[in-house]
Amino acid sequence: MEPDSRNRNPEIKYTKIFINNEWCNSVCGKMFQTYNPATGQKLCDVQEGDKADVDKAVRAAREAFKLGSPWRTMDASARGQLINKFADLIQRDIEYLSSLETLNNGKPYNESLFDMEGAVSTIRYYAGWCDKIHGKTIPIDGDFFSFTRMEPVGVCGQIIPWNYPMLMLSWKLGPALATGNTVILKPAEQTPLTALYCASLLKEAGFPPGVINIIPGYGPTAGAAIAEHTDIDKVAFTGSTEVGKLIQQAAGRSNTKRLTLEMGGKSPLVVFDDADGKYLDS
Repeated sequence: MEPDSRNRNPEIKYTKIFINNEWCNSVCGKMFQTYNPATGQKLCDVQEGDKADVDKAVRAAREAFKLGSPWRTMDASARGQLINKFADLIQRDIEYLSSLETLNNGKPYNESLFDMEGAVSTIRYYAGWCDKIHGKTIPIDGDFFSFTRMEPVGVCGQIIPWNYPMLMLSWKLGPALATGNTVILKPAEQTPLTALYCASLLKEAGFPPGVINIIPGYGPTAGAAIAEHTDIDKVAFTGSTEVGKLIQQAAGRSNTKRLTLEMGGKSPLVVFDDADGKYLDS
């Protein structure tokens, strides 16, 4: 794909909150601005989710997770086909998504395209796991039958940063959906646009209402509401060590939810004795 094939001014199609397969305005009525970081130009106003919107999303996700719901009764192989359909739709719209990522994130188009291809591969990888996750039968003394059964955790809150918007989305959504969980995802306030477009693709793919909910907003409001919510069973976060510690504390105060925290590691280097000192000073 040639870089010149990109859309240099992609239409921004989705700026609302996505809950229960529907687009909605924030409960508080607030909006925030998102920008092209390369030029500083305002791109659009986005609905600003906060605690009330997180509460709505959690209710939708909890309903979608109930025993007997379409998501819980779906065959694992069918779940894999659904996730693969999502990957197909990203592939279909890969030029548009790459252009939108460049517009909102600022990275060169070829890097955005590389990220999109990585996101497709990641989602397909996890789609392949859906019907290959299983428990064990265990030898045990006496006249007993012992086995383990793998079950989804439940409602998962996911908070992602601005540097790899689509890759981060795929790394978070892929394993959660493959294992049968439901999701409330908060993209970074700087880069919400590709995540919101993906919400439309998830709906088009055929995911049942409430399985994936996407709430743009700020960390101290929407992010904190996810971390503190007593009906969210797990939080997955990528970002700073400082914020990760706050999420850890909030999770402990609420319902001791499970946590996956990726914090603070960035471009580690090993400098050998024969390194040219002039580069170390710069």
